[in-house]
Amino acid sequence: MAKQTFENAIKRLEAIVQELESGDLALDDALKKFQEGVKLSKFCSKKLDETEKKISILLKDEEGGVRAEPFSPEDSEDI
Repeated sequence: MAKQTFENAIKRLEAIVQELESGDLALDDALKKFQEGVKLSKFCSKKLDETEKKISILLKDEEGGVRAEPFSPEDSEDI
């Protein structure tokens, strides 16, 4: 089985939300989809937390302090 990625998990989560919102699922099927969605949500949350920690490490200054810099969409254009 291929390793789960954040992007694939988000896409699957979006599909599950659409299926649940359609109202066409039987109760048991809806519950299974909901459970899968909760697992995917936890996975995505964990990945985001890990990424935030990695970014904090990269932003540490020479003295070991973290310099907080506000993010603006214009900053991402330079990347």
